[in-house]
Amino acid sequence: MSLRIHQDHSRFKQIVRGKIKSNLRKYVQKGEMVGKKGKDTISIPIPFIDIPHFKYGHKEQGGVGQGDGEVGQQLSPGAVQPGDGHQAGQGEGDHSLEVDVTLDELAQILGEELQLPNIERRHNEKIVTQKIKYTGVNTTGPESLRHFKRTYKQALRRQIAMGTYDPARPIIIPTREDRRYRSYKLQELPETNAVIIYMMDVSGSMGDEQKEIVRIESFWLDTWLRHQYKGLEARYIIHDAVAREVDRDTFFHTRESGGTMISSAYKLCRDIIKADYPKSAWNIYPFHFSDGDNWSADDTRQCIEMLREDIIPSVNQFAYGQVESPYGSGQFIKDLREAIGDSTNVALSEIADKDAIYSSIKDFLGKGR
Repeated sequence: MSLRIHQDHSRFKQIVRGKIKSNLRKYVQKGEMVGKKGKDTISIPIPFIDIPHFKYGHKEQGGVGQGDGEVGQQLSPGAVQPGDGHQAGQGEGDHSLEVDVTLDELAQILGEELQLPNIERRHNEKIVTQKIKYTGVNTTGPESLRHFKRTYKQALRRQIAMGTYDPARPIIIPTREDRRYRSYKLQELPETNAVIIYMMDVSGSMGDEQKEIVRIESFWLDTWLRHQYKGLEARYIIHDAVAREVDRDTFFHTRESGGTMISSAYKLCRDIIKADYPKSAWNIYPFHFSDGDNWSADDTRQCIEMLREDIIPSVNQFAYGQVESPYGSGQFIKDLREAIGDSTNVALSEIADKDAIYSSIKDFLGKGR
């Protein structure tokens, strides 16, 4: 019976996985799904899975609503009374089921469906961290590492051997000799670390719709990179004419009314990399989103100069996503294509609307860098 339950559970997981894959494009566009994210899992509504239920056969005679009677005749006590429910409808209702999927499984599905290559890590990106590994049990140690179960068993064993254990009054009192403690050793483990540096234009031309597109896309970028790297940090930079570092919530909910100087964001990004993320130890992924409007051609030239000399040589990949806006000129991506579009570790993408997020993810992650 247990084996059959495991087989049925495994088959159900395969059905769920298939449903997610077939509807992935729809899920990518939905922002409400991102709001159901937990620490390690996310709730996904799966449509068109019939939920098991009992189905009763038709009776040939007798039963409620059958037999002699006239319209308007009062029913006997216990019959259904009028209520305030909804009007009766026709047809079968839609079935849906919310399932919890781990972010790691979701990343695997994303990679399979978009045919994303695994990231080619740098050869020198590993840093050594220490990890505690418990190796056994000793009779000495700090009280914080006392093994309560082993201590209890040892005290019980001693009292039974001495004949002092009373089953009618099972009180176990450990002595100093009964105490057992966990023993451990420190292991040095190589760990691959990565950082995403998100940058976004929050000037007046970037509206709520554009920010929602960035929020959805950043969730999928995060999910894939966390699947590839054990340790992933995220930093957030917003800018109009001036750039500043903020937390995640502020990043997605700030709107300014000033102009746009993209170079201010690139300067701050460059300074963060130099101060906190040496390229010998970190995999670095700057992602910049804007509507393509910049203050001047001189500022664009300054941006390109910083990218060529400081940022691109230090990172695994620089990515720029241009979100279409009715107020933005859209010129910046054209200038980037002309200046650095041929670089192997540069990814550029135009995002017209939520439907374009799916292909934009492929643009950013398809190089396997």
